[in-house]
Amino acid sequence: MKLIGIIDEDFINYKKPSMVLEFPYCSFKCDKESGTQICQNRALSNERVQDINCYTLCERYINNPITSAVVMQGLEPMDSFDDVLCFIGYLRGDFRCSDDVVIYTGYNENEIADKLSKLKQYDNIIVKFGRFVPNDESTFDSVLEVNLASKNQYAKQIS
Repeated sequence: MKLIGIIDEDFINYKKPSMVLEFPYCSFKCDKESGTQICQNRALSNERVQDINCYTLCERYINNPITSAVVMQGLEPMDSFDDVLCFIGYLRGDFRCSDDVVIYTGYNENEIADKLSKLKQYDNIIVKFGRFVPNDESTFDSVLEVNLASKNQYAKQIS
């Protein structure tokens, strides 16, 4: 699986202590729609891409007594969907771990309906939907229990 970052213990992106996986690819749909570079994560595209085994990454998560959730985020996890499924497959299958998996995406629900239907086969999957809107009001999300950057963004437990 390809990542540009791993944070073993994060307390900002979700209500539970989480391991954060940062994905390396994005179509920069927000920039294309606005006609300008608005992506708040664009600098991440310059980070070195690491290749890490899904099984090894799950072991790393499981062996940390502090974390109780996994957060997948930017650039865009849905643009690395095979890697998302690989990790969740091992976590739920081989490791029999039902901890929350939170996926931050800039896509809207209707744009990734096919991917959501595949994710629904796994328990405890939460997806944060919606593109970043610059200069917008932040909003508190009651599912994640954190502030999101734009008021059009929201999280939903899909399974």
